[in-house]
Amino acid sequence: MEHLRELLAVDYRQALAFFVLGLRDVCEPSVDREELLYNASVLAHYAQTSTQTADELPTPVNLSDVFDHFVLDTTLMHDGLMMETAGAQCLLLAGFFERQMRQRHNIRWYAEVGASCFSRAAAQEKSSHKARLLETLARRFEAWRQRYERLSRELRDRPYLLMPPQPPRRGQRRAILLRHQASWCHPKV
Repeated sequence: MEHLRELLAVDYRQALAFFVLGLRDVCEPSVDREELLYNASVLAHYAQTSTQTADELPTPVNLSDVFDHFVLDTTLMHDGLMMETAGAQCLLLAGFFERQMRQRHNIRWYAEVGASCFSRAAAQEKSSHKARLLETLARRFEAWRQRYERLSRELRDRPYLLMPPQPPRRGQRRAILLRHQASWCHPKV
């Protein structure tokens, strides 16, 4: 059971590293490093944020949540951080979860909404460096959405992300059995 806990206990840095490597695999070699890191951080963040959290804005369950929270509620249109969040959520759901979302939602329309949100966030951003990044994400939204979808498909098609432990080989079985019996016969005090 302890080995399972070790496999499942992932911190933010490990999640970020996982998605950086995954995105590198589906991106062209010329992709901008800063864009790649930003997008990996989006995936890492939402991989570790519950849909039911009360501590921060929860991960949306589907694109209807994004619509209700960011499109219907027009009071957030001038809040740069909320517009950046809306753009990231559109990217996550319309990209990484496209397969699940396309049955009920117009992916193309939500890609336009996400790009628009990144543009609004860029316009509100005080840091010129981050504003340029957000504007670039808005312009390249569709390319990143497709990369998210490709990454999702590749991860889904892998037989194992967590490698199961290998059964002991023939000679090892007896040694393991003897150690196990010894621990029962001679408990540690």
